[in-house]
Amino acid sequence: MAGDGRIVVEVLLADHPFDGFLNPMRRRAAEFSAAHPGYEVRISTYRYWSGTGREEFIRLLDQGRVPALVDVFFTETQHARDAVAATGGPLFTPVQRAVAGRREILGEPVVLNDFVDAARRYYSYGGELVSMPFSVSTGLLYANMTMLRAAGITEVPQDWAGLEAACRAVVRLEGGPSHGVAWAVDGWFFQHVVCEQGGLLVDHANGRSGRARKVDLASEELLAWATWWQRLHRDGLYLHTGVAQDWAGTMEAFVEGRVAFLYSSSVMAQPVVSAGAKAGIEVVAGRLPRNGAVPYSGDVLGGDSLWLAAGLSPEVEDGALAFLQYMLNPEGAAAWHRSSGFIPVTHGSHRLLEAEGWFTEKPHHREAPMQLGASDGSPAATGALVGDLSGMHADLVQAMTDVLERGADPARRFAQATVAAQRRLDDYNRQIAERHAVR
Repeated sequence: MAGDGRIVVEVLLADHPFDGFLNPMRRRAAEFSAAHPGYEVRISTYRYWSGTGREEFIRLLDQGRVPALVDVFFTETQHARDAVAATGGPLFTPVQRAVAGRREILGEPVVLNDFVDAARRYYSYGGELVSMPFSVSTGLLYANMTMLRAAGITEVPQDWAGLEAACRAVVRLEGGPSHGVAWAVDGWFFQHVVCEQGGLLVDHANGRSGRARKVDLASEELLAWATWWQRLHRDGLYLHTGVAQDWAGTMEAFVEGRVAFLYSSSVMAQPVVSAGAKAGIEVVAGRLPRNGAVPYSGDVLGGDSLWLAAGLSPEVEDGALAFLQYMLNPEGAAAWHRSSGFIPVTHGSHRLLEAEGWFTEKPHHREAPMQLGASDGSPAATGALVGDLSGMHADLVQAMTDVLERGADPARRFAQATVAAQRRLDDYNRQIAERHAVR
């Protein structure tokens, strides 16, 4: 409780490496506190993506004491589900269970049933929404239409074959780019392509029907992607910067005209389009190209969600739940989209933006929600729920780096990656079982 008698709601948010990134959320906290004089929302931050940020965050969860609301990156979803409080019970309580069917909390309308389907499915288990989707993204393809038109191409490619053909056309241009396409060597893109083809990364319906215990990083779907990628690289069509997870370097190559296409996050839609315009390039955002040889299932999301600590007093819990509804009401979710680039995570916020003409003025922001909305809702399309997903991403990155830089055979190298990832998952599951047994 604050010195003036107000009930304090502590919120820990993940800060991104952009100046002033969380300023809109701080304003929302101040507005909520002003509208609810008995409450004070206090925001603190952590840097998940820098230095030892992830290790420090995992250590916070493992200590079993957290603020009322905690922002958790999507790769740590299983870890948050498994976290144990110092008292011995679960560290977090599902938000849907805490809301308990109420239509409003402290006068704030409940928005739990308004989330876009892909986000609701990802953060649900057994039909129950566990955490509140907050910052949601997906991958997109950015195309240099100025360059493509010079090569006689008028539409953004929709599948791998179309993208490969377009890359071959642009590199043949007189004065054309050195390569056709670039993207970061990052585990997230592997999740995308397996998801798109209806494949699974782990057993038990991608961890959705039970705890994931078996990993497969050498599936038919994953190897189709890795083999195609290897060929693009061998043929001089894919630009490998030589740096793993080089999001900045690949964007730089695109803006400088060294490639005609860029795979990147939907969060970067405005920065990429703006940087292109400054360089005299017309940039169009499109959905990620798919494997045209198989049916499309969906694309995985990225970003983070907000988790509610278990064991709060009723007053603090209601304040935390009410603040969640306030942050993500149509106006709040729309404002967060405008400032951050993350997709409008509720149907209400999307309708509000549509009515304002936002998507007409900025069509590059329309592609991400449309892509996520095309999901078939299967466990494959929903995405994997598995312990140490971040470590699995690292195994994928190292394997693909060996394929690109050392000519490793994809089937053999990703079989080795599967062994490494399986060892990680076994260790994770054993540690969780021991922790629960002790507590």
